Amino acid sequence: MDRTVRRKAQQRCERVSQHAGEAAAVDFFNLLAGPELLAKTEEHLPEYRERLYPPTVALAMFIKQALSEDRSCQNAVNGWAAQRAAEGLKVDWVGTSGYCQARQRLPLEMVKGLAHEAGRLLSQRAPISWCWQGRRVKLVDGTGISMPDTPANRGCYPQLSSQAAGVGFPIARVVTVICLSTGAVLEGAMGPFEGRGHSELDLFRRLPGAFATGEVMLADALYCNYFLIAAMQRDGVEVVFEQNGSRNTDFRVGKKLGKHDHRVCWPRPDRPQWMSPEQYASMPEELCVRELQAGGRVLVTTFLNPRVVCKRALVRLYEQRWHVELDLRNIKTSLGMQVLSCRSPEMVEKELWVYLLAYNIVRLLMAQGAVQHGVLPRQISFKHTAQLWAQWQVSACEDTPATLPTLIGQVRVSNRPGRMEPRARKRRPKSYPWMKVPRGKAKQQIRKYGYLPNR
Repeated sequence: MDRTVRRKAQQRCERVSQHAGEAAAVDFFNLLAGPELLAKTEEHLPEYRERLYPPTVALAMFIKQALSEDRSCQNAVNGWAAQRAAEGLKVDWVGTSGYCQARQRLPLEMVKGLAHEAGRLLSQRAPISWCWQGRRVKLVDGTGISMPDTPANRGCYPQLSSQAAGVGFPIARVVTVICLSTGAVLEGAMGPFEGRGHSELDLFRRLPGAFATGEVMLADALYCNYFLIAAMQRDGVEVVFEQNGSRNTDFRVGKKLGKHDHRVCWPRPDRPQWMSPEQYASMPEELCVRELQAGGRVLVTTFLNPRVVCKRALVRLYEQRWHVELDLRNIKTSLGMQVLSCRSPEMVEKELWVYLLAYNIVRLLMAQGAVQHGVLPRQISFKHTAQLWAQWQVSACEDTPATLPTLIGQVRVSNRPGRMEPRARKRRPKSYPWMKVPRGKAKQQIRKYGYLPNR
């Protein structure tokens, strides 16, 4: 980085310091130059030579790719060249090789550390009025993502066993822990989609320390597991789950707390294969939980006293579990993480955390807009915030701290409880046949027959 660019970066840091008590600046360099994130950046920043794409620049361009409609490396390099030209700096080359190499040199721990720190700061600094009954609630759920069909990706993330060889794509499973009040991603784990040891519960067990004493875990029926609930209780974490379909609920047994509301003890099941005998022996022989029914749904919770947490409050809390589905949709659809573009497992994981970092930065801006307008972050549009920030970067507006949160908070989302939509498409797709053989063989068939046989 030459002297002019270094001086401009220093000036940007000074401007952020002046607004330490206000909303953080929108530019990526300024966001990372904040007092807390700057320390995390410097902690993981590697030694590097003076290049066209130093680590901070490469990471900034990587994040802009995640927020752009055109996520190609060429578009990212073109944008960086235009920015340098606008600043009066020399532009000699717009090839993508240098930028791609700079992305590969980015430390994964630096990207993960920034994503974790941004989510942690946002969650911890949320006003107590955003929390549920003074407690921090964290959502847990998993999803699947696809990636380019390369030998390296297939070796680490095999395609689904139901697909023919050479036809499908590598697919990975991702489990996230998300703050209910702010929507920030706090933790994440990634692994193959299928196979022993790669279920959502297995990936969640790779996230020790994701919950602190006094917090609440909110998840669907998949997580209603005896050993998971016992581990959460041991750590002082309360849980609210839907009853797992494999367990029968009989409200005639246990201690009655109300209509279709009772406290019951579950006996310890047999030791699963993944658990060691020592771990199994440390688990309680029975587990005391509360089961309640409302709206055709049975909930399981460790809030045992109905006078402290009533049935209606638990039902309303579980209705908010749907936010995790919307958050994952924002990450996968609005930001475009549903199909990653990197061609090696190392870069695929790095790209995943770049998307999560970009998502947390958008959530940070939404929280600032919510504070300024006196509303909850969940009432502000994620898509509007991401679009506005992307346009703001292009315009390079200097009045960011005063103006941006005001504009962000002006577009709200509707409150639609119990919303139900059919998972179906009204617009018909083009009538192309499915590719049922590898691409190389399909090309041979086209050369031989003049078309692709549909068989």
